[in-house]
Amino acid sequence: MKNLILIRHAKSSWETPSKDIDRPISQRGIHDANIIFSQLNGFLPKTFLVWSSPAKRARETAMIFSQNLSIPYESVIINENLYTFDSKNLEEAIKKCENRFDSLILFGHNEAITDFVNKFGDLYIDNVPTAGFVSISFEQNEWNTIHKGKTIKTLFPRQLKV
Repeated sequence: MKNLILIRHAKSSWETPSKDIDRPISQRGIHDANIIFSQLNGFLPKTFLVWSSPAKRARETAMIFSQNLSIPYESVIINENLYTFDSKNLEEAIKKCENRFDSLILFGHNEAITDFVNKFGDLYIDNVPTAGFVSISFEQNEWNTIHKGKTIKTLFPRQLKV
């Protein structure tokens, strides 16, 4: 059985002109990421691999995740293949995960994440928002054979705002 957690990077800042890959997260993004990750303590698997897109906003989101859950940020692996907006490229990256890891957490981008969760999960999601969390469980024992799984949990910032 394989478990996949997809987290879309937190809201990015457009305050200063920069290349897409260099955009940081905004104050709202920091806030949203903190409220999402504060809710995950009892939900995460005991062991997992963490991947992040090399984009600054994804890496910063992964850093907030690691701080909230007391995970060394150094254990987050920057995976160049996750800097994609295409679900086919995202699928190819995920299917290359080593089988010795049963649980993978990744920080990436839309449209790739929304399209991926709608293809592989069993719950239609119109749009995975920034800082959105989606967990999918697969019956398969090898990453390269995953297909339709079960959407176990979704958590979006709007669900936690008062």
